[in-house]
Amino acid sequence: MMKLRLVATTLLLLLPNSSLADGFRHIGDFILRSKLKVTEGEVVPISIKPLRLTAFTDGVTVRVSAKGEVDEATSFEIYRSDGIGRQSSRGGALEVVPGVQAISEKSGVFRQLRLTRDTMTITVFPGVSNQTIITHAVVAAPAKATVVELPEDLPSE
Repeated sequence: MMKLRLVATTLLLLLPNSSLADGFRHIGDFILRSKLKVTEGEVVPISIKPLRLTAFTDGVTVRVSAKGEVDEATSFEIYRSDGIGRQSSRGGALEVVPGVQAISEKSGVFRQLRLTRDTMTITVFPGVSNQTIITHAVVAAPAKATVVELPEDLPSE
């Protein structure tokens, strides 16, 4: 019960107030920025086009979708919600920021998700391979409002 409260408390810090069907809430949108392949100590960048990923949660599961739909998403089970350690911008000691870690296993492929307000990192461990794939995304800028000019000859009320 305590773990569930920690998950809920941490996710409330991450979540906007909108809600979706099936109890899932929109966490945020992220833009895929980099992808690396690690093989036997060698790191190889993989060229990618920026891709928008959308994240949702119900407090126990995080779903990540390239289509922006909860039902068409990869599900990750949250296993840690007490924050994410990261290198501080000034260097030195690690700092802890609000965030969650989650894991997914499907057909022998393990995926680990690290999610904060600002970043999303997905690490993929294929079952029958010596490669690890690391995908990093950053929070997407909010959509800009479109200014629509109204015609001057609108009837007045």
